[in-house]
Amino acid sequence: MSLAPLYAKAAVGSVGPRASTLPGTVLHRTVDVDRAHLADYARVCGFRLSDALPPTYPHVLAFALQVELMAGRSFPLPLPGLVHVTNTITVHRRVDAAERLEIAVHAERFAGHPKGAQVDLVAAVDVGGERVWDGRSTYLARGARAPGAAAEPPAAPPEVGDGPASAVWRVEADTGRRYAAVSGDVNPIHLHPLSAKAFGFPRAIAHGMWTAARSLAVLEGRLPEALTQVVAFGRPLLLPSTVELRTRATGDAWALDVRSRGGVHLTAAVAHAG
Repeated sequence: MSLAPLYAKAAVGSVGPRASTLPGTVLHRTVDVDRAHLADYARVCGFRLSDALPPTYPHVLAFALQVELMAGRSFPLPLPGLVHVTNTITVHRRVDAAERLEIAVHAERFAGHPKGAQVDLVAAVDVGGERVWDGRSTYLARGARAPGAAAEPPAAPPEVGDGPASAVWRVEADTGRRYAAVSGDVNPIHLHPLSAKAFGFPRAIAHGMWTAARSLAVLEGRLPEALTQVVAFGRPLLLPSTVELRTRATGDAWALDVRSRGGVHLTAAVAHAG
C-alpha cells in the first residue's frame, strides 16, 4: 500500500499557486481488513496478534485518503514539509477484523499558527452505519499563511516527570522502513539517512504514529475497549536510538511520555471514552 506515487505527485504540485481555502471534498473508502497486513502491523508496533484491531490501526487505513486529499492542488498547503504535531483517536468499541469498514476523510480548521499555518485531517470509521472510530491529525506547515487570525495550538498532554522507566526500547535504524512498509507512509525523512539529510535531519527519524502505537502497545491488556488517546509529538526521534517510556496511572486513565537523551519525543494521555 505504498503511497509513493501520491508523494511524487505532491512534490511536483508543490511549485506554483495553490488554493487559499480548504476543499469541501470528503473522500470515502470501504475496507475489508487484510489479516496478513494486520499481523505485520502488530509485529512492527508491538501489539499482540489478534482479530481485534489495535486502537491505532484504523489510522493506517485512513492515512491513504489523507495523503490523497493533501496531494491535490486544491489543498492549500503543500504536502512536502508538513509536520504532524498532534493526533487524537477515539475508539468507540472493539472493532473486529471480520467487519467491513467504511472510512471517510475530510479537512477542516485551516488556521494560522505562531509558526505558520495548521490544518486538521479528520477521519471517521463506520461499521454498518455505526460510528466505531474517530481520528483527528493536526499538521503544521512552517512559514505558511492561512486566512484569519492564528488559532490556539492544540494543548499538549503534560509530561509524566521523573521516575523509573516503564519500558526501554532499542529503536533500530530500519524502524522507519519497516513502518513505511505497513503504513504506506514513504516520506523520505523516515527511510534513509541520506534522504533525511536532504530535509535537514542528521539521520532518518521514526514516524510519530509508530511511536504513538508502540507506546500504546505497552499498555495492552490494561486499557478499556472504548478509549481516547491524545498525543503531542515533540522532538524528532533519530534512528537508531534507545528510548524510555514513562507512564503514570490515575484511575482508568494513563499519562505517558517517550524520551531519550535527545529530549521528549511524545507526550500522551489515554482515558476511557465515555
